[in-house]
Amino acid sequence: MVQENFIQVDGNKIRYLESGDSKNILMLVHGLGASAERWNNVIPKFAKHYHVIVPDLIGFGYSDKPVVDYTPDFFSTFLGKFFDVLKIKRPNVIGSSLGGQIAAEYASAHPNNIEKLILVSPSGVMKQSTPALDAYIMAALYPNEQSAKNAFEMMESSGNQVDDRIVRGFIERMQLPNAKLAFMSTVLGLKNSEVITTKLHTIHSPTLIIWGSKDPVIPIQHAESFASSIKDCRFYRMDGCGHTPYVQDPDTFSSIVLDFLSCR
Repeated sequence: MVQENFIQVDGNKIRYLESGDSKNILMLVHGLGASAERWNNVIPKFAKHYHVIVPDLIGFGYSDKPVVDYTPDFFSTFLGKFFDVLKIKRPNVIGSSLGGQIAAEYASAHPNNIEKLILVSPSGVMKQSTPALDAYIMAALYPNEQSAKNAFEMMESSGNQVDDRIVRGFIERMQLPNAKLAFMSTVLGLKNSEVITTKLHTIHSPTLIIWGSKDPVIPIQHAESFASSIKDCRFYRMDGCGHTPYVQDPDTFSSIVLDFLSCR
């Protein structure tokens, strides 16, 4: 059973999904232009073992989109405030792409606040764009079925059909008020920020990095920058997957994550 909830964070209405009744919290943080629904394939698997909390980040999904500078620092601060409002202490956190960078930024600034950290193809080290990322940005600015389908097929890099619900959901969200503004402000915020590598040594949480071997958005060669900079870090390559392995192969993804979370 997945519940939809809304809370106020700094005067902004924030939407999140919630499932499971364990006392151990697992938070899932989506990437650029996505929403909580991006995790739909794995929420039920994780909810058997954890209390799963999945926000629409401020500026995305069905959360408010204030006119601000959407920098990595802004998102990291938002994450801390979201934890405070829900009285969340030492959660396990999975962050994908932009969500991975936000989770890593937060964990580096608050080394004692995260139990375990899982980063899935995180942003934060790549300064050059890629054709797949360019296609995704174009789809966000001009959201229609053709542009969105093309972008998601490139991102998955599998040759398989992309689920129509993902395409339709993206188009719908990108037509909401201020959605394009928040999206492009985030892109500029990422472009203008320093690479995250210098901050990663302050992360104390045991960390797992998962990367799709065929990721065309943030190619797997960027994994080394993360894996070599975090003290207690493991790395898992998901063969044949693109940018969102939890969408493409949810069974393998969830079993890798649950193994990592359960080991002491």
